[in-house]
Amino acid sequence: MAERDILLVEDDEAIAAGLVRILTAQGHDVEHVGRGADALAAATAATGLVILDLGLPDIDGLEVCRTLRERHRDLAILILTARDDELDVVSGLDAGADDYLVKPFALSELLARVRAHLRRASAPAGPGELSAGGVTVDLRARRAFRDGQELALRPKEFDLLALLVAEAGHAVTRERIMSEVWDSEWFGSTKTLDTHVLTLRQKLSDGAITTLRGVGYRLELP
Repeated sequence: MAERDILLVEDDEAIAAGLVRILTAQGHDVEHVGRGADALAAATAATGLVILDLGLPDIDGLEVCRTLRERHRDLAILILTARDDELDVVSGLDAGADDYLVKPFALSELLARVRAHLRRASAPAGPGELSAGGVTVDLRARRAFRDGQELALRPKEFDLLALLVAEAGHAVTRERIMSEVWDSEWFGSTKTLDTHVLTLRQKLSDGAITTLRGVGYRLELP
């Protein structure tokens, strides 16, 4: 199979046809499948982004997401869902997704997020290591450690942690995080950021990340 930068997993043929046409017109190489089993078979280390609908006919989309994350640690996964309840969003991110869009969504927002995730997937390795507050981030290997123990991080969790470690002890605004970790053209809700901060706190320790109301976040030094 030729390398493709986007794998679209959507069982609604009308929606899929429109997305394939639009993404192809933007210069992307897109493969479309309509079943979870086909998605698991089609995704490879060369896949830059999976756009995943949760309402699949054979396998629950969350289970597909978990399996994809287990197999491909650095794969970018963007969930499309009609479920807008906060618990559903958290479940998707906990399953390994980097991001989500609630249907119906603005095409401009989808394209902005696609560009952001593909840029991250193709970005060159960083210059080395960052360390602060007992946390070490290996930018080349995209691995992070807390007190010598490796942290299991999703791609965006890693990028967020790297930024906070680089600015440890200093305030990092929500606007800067959204610009550098997600996309400079970002607009709309920052619920994804809030959820990523929540899961990072669980993986680090209580008090590791301070919320600065109306400003952003700060990684605390010991």
